Amino acid sequence: MCGRFTLFAEPNEIISRFNVSNGIADYKKRYNIAPSQTVLVVINDGNENRAVYFRWGLIPHWAKETKIGYKMINARAETLNEKPTFKHPFRRQRCIIPADGFYEWKNTPTGKQPYRITLKTSEIFGFAGLWDRWEKDGQEIHSCTIITTEPNELMSQIHNRMPVILNRDDEQIWLNNKLDDTDFLRTLLKPYNAQEMEAYPVSTLVNSPKNNDPSLIEQV
Repeated sequence: MCGRFTLFAEPNEIISRFNVSNGIADYKKRYNIAPSQTVLVVINDGNENRAVYFRWGLIPHWAKETKIGYKMINARAETLNEKPTFKHPFRRQRCIIPADGFYEWKNTPTGKQPYRITLKTSEIFGFAGLWDRWEKDGQEIHSCTIITTEPNELMSQIHNRMPVILNRDDEQIWLNNKLDDTDFLRTLLKPYNAQEMEAYPVSTLVNSPKNNDPSLIEQV
């Protein structure tokens, strides 16, 4: 799964990296992004890429209550076409969630050890995501989920799932909401090249979403 990640790159880096046309307002560097929080998301409006803020934890448009979103922070790539929650967004409402690292917990004899996983280049990358819009009694919420897949060689030593990191050449294809060939789209949802990634242990302070400072990304 993917339950925490970081994004502390400079706004101009994100804008350039994802070819965002509208800029990024109210941006804050974050070192411990957690489910139910607001996250920066890139969508395409049919002409341009735009940066928006969505709640992490997908709330289907047909849901009676918003609390379902707490169970929908991730979507399995293998079953997107089977789950009513994800079937329509997979066809028409795809997004990218920018990040520069994510956390995962490894079971050890002394307890769960958090690791931070990044690209070796330390560059920004994009998770494959889905989004939906929920509305009831005048309240409107845009929310998203991060797609996960089988682990690569690096991640298999830490956890049995990993978030889908899109290859850069595939990002604009993923954002093209006119493309609804889900069989083709599924071919983009593969484990990222392990040779281009690295992982290192970090402090258990990351366990609490209340903690959010640069010390969390330091190796221990």
